[in-house]
Amino acid sequence: MLIQLSIRDIVLIERLDLDFEAGLSVLTGETGAGKSILLDSLSLALGGRGDGGLVRHGSDKGQVTAVFDVGMDHPARLLLRENGLDDDGDLIFRRVQSADGRTKASVNDQPVSVQMMRQIGQLLVEIHGQHDDRALVDTNAHRTLLDAFAGLADEALQVSGLYRTWKDAERSLKSHRARVEAAAREADYLRSSVEELQILSPRDGEEDELADNRARMQKSERIAGDISEASEFLNGNGSPVPLIASMVRRLERKSHEAPGLLEETVELLDQALNHLSNAQMEVEAALRRTEFDPRELERVEERLFALRAAARKYSVPVVELPALAEKMVADLADLDAGEEKLGKLEKVSEAAKVAFDQAAAAVSKKRQKGASALSEAVMAELPALKLERARFMVEVATDAESASADGIDTVEFHVQTNPGTRPGPIMKVASGGELSRFLLALKVALADRGSAPTLVFDEIDSGVGGAVADAIGQRLKRLSRTVQVLSVTHAPQVAARAATHMLISKGPAGDGSEKIATRVARMTPEHRAEEIARMLSGASVTDEARAAAAALLAAEG
Repeated sequence: MLIQLSIRDIVLIERLDLDFEAGLSVLTGETGAGKSILLDSLSLALGGRGDGGLVRHGSDKGQVTAVFDVGMDHPARLLLRENGLDDDGDLIFRRVQSADGRTKASVNDQPVSVQMMRQIGQLLVEIHGQHDDRALVDTNAHRTLLDAFAGLADEALQVSGLYRTWKDAERSLKSHRARVEAAAREADYLRSSVEELQILSPRDGEEDELADNRARMQKSERIAGDISEASEFLNGNGSPVPLIASMVRRLERKSHEAPGLLEETVELLDQALNHLSNAQMEVEAALRRTEFDPRELERVEERLFALRAAARKYSVPVVELPALAEKMVADLADLDAGEEKLGKLEKVSEAAKVAFDQAAAAVSKKRQKGASALSEAVMAELPALKLERARFMVEVATDAESASADGIDTVEFHVQTNPGTRPGPIMKVASGGELSRFLLALKVALADRGSAPTLVFDEIDSGVGGAVADAIGQRLKRLSRTVQVLSVTHAPQVAARAATHMLISKGPAGDGSEKIATRVARMTPEHRAEEIARMLSGASVTDEARAAAAALLAAEG
């Protein structure tokens, strides 16, 4: 339920903090005091249409904060969780309205779109007035209300799930049939392509591997001649190694004849022989590394050319040939086993439709029964609301050919306001005052089913008095036993039944300026009696009015 409403700089309201309780709360005050501002502010906090004109004159922005206390399993919390929003503790709706028309919305201090704020807000508060048609203009809402009254919400949800299952099965069947038909049109081409690709048998990454091998062998081929020439020079008949070795031996023999003359030369030549020997071994190793089978290079190039030719033929990169081969094999399998698979999918789709049809028909039958019960429940409320000559009808039209996720029924509320007149849709037939009373009767019949936890009624008692106003008060009181009810009223019979009575007034802002501000005061029992007396008698409160007010309050106490 709504537990707090804080308003800053909205129209005539400079600063206002209101606490609300369970049960029936009424807001009264003279015409023009600002009752509509409060409802506009609450609507703004719930995602209603913003307007820069709502900002108090002299301020650059206004703000409204609404705080709600609902159970952890309430649909509003579930919707928050589904959208990744925190729902711990109270639900805090905050809307900032700038004078330039821009707005900012947040729930639990997390930014949300105005559309999301409105969607969540509709689960928490319903605002109804004489000219408010949100609960009655949409026939989908009529079906939802009937399902709530008849206890069919879970079954309607099951029907919705079965409908989606059926349609998913139909889409799968349609998709598969299209694939099989397309494959059949290209059967010969597909079979030859599959055979060709299976023979080619492309592998993932094969093109890069072949290209690398070819580049390596081509490079080896280019440098192998130079390495071979170096090997021939070091190891062939013209190798300098034997000559240098012979020279070293001669010089070693001569060095004994001339000590100190040839030792260093012999040592350097000996080192040269060692280096040449190492060079011989390295050149031989390099020559072995460059060795390759020319036939292998030819095989690699033929394979690479074959892959690239296939890629050009099928208009895909070489890297996609393996996937294409798999797809073609799958398409061919669909073609070969198409009829069998189609038969299975047809059976699945048919079974899903039968399951939906059975569930939808069962719900439709219960809706027909519930429609009669709801009509009777609403009709029972009409005489006291001075609609005793009117009739309320819940029309359920069933058409299996127009199935949807909601089943096979169209539900619409019809009324007949006077005998002899033609019944018709409630929004077209009922006047403003009648509409508000029909709505109240409907809400009483539904009680806490199909209702937001907070109901706001904006002057639905306008234009009525006496017994009708008293009947409206009784029904608002009855409603407040199951949901929180806020009522803006001019009827003392309604105000007398409230658990909480707030007086709306306007006067000087109190800051020394000429500004006017709206104020709201929770009324004490004494002041409440005086306000009800004013509502009974007008501007001049008489003793008779005070006595009548005391009698009204005593009767309700």
